[in-house]
Amino acid sequence: MKKQLKIIVASDHAGFERKNELLQYLRDSSFKVEDVGARTLEHDDDYPEYMIKAAMRVVEDPENTRAIIFGMSGEGEAIVANRFPGVRATVWYGGSVSCSLEVIKLSREHNDANILSIGAHFVSKEEMLDAVKLWLSTPFSGEERHKRRIEEIDSIG
Repeated sequence: MKKQLKIIVASDHAGFERKNELLQYLRDSSFKVEDVGARTLEHDDDYPEYMIKAAMRVVEDPENTRAIIFGMSGEGEAIVANRFPGVRATVWYGGSVSCSLEVIKLSREHNDANILSIGAHFVSKEEMLDAVKLWLSTPFSGEERHKRRIEEIDSIG
């Protein structure tokens, strides 16, 4: 029997509001959730501290854990997360709805992305929730070419 998917959330000050909005949605939707910070709004905090915690949780149980992380652009946050073996963080900061949601879907289907890094300053609450719902509900395709590519990525370093 497969364990329930656990969702790790993390943000610095720039993503604090969106993270808290997401936490409310996830808890209301009965997801198993862990908030690894920031837990208070501190305008001088540094995102690596929180992104390291989120990535480490995914590495500890990659089959049953995904993370959603927030920062101003999501770029630096994803860079930190992608330093960890087995982590595949994708960045999303909105854009034209059809195109940006297709990117969300492909990140799961083709790359089996296990961390979604959101540029909180570029998306509304509604856009963020739509993207998260799609990302969480989209399975990895399991196609051989995608598995092969992920193995090639994981063999680096």
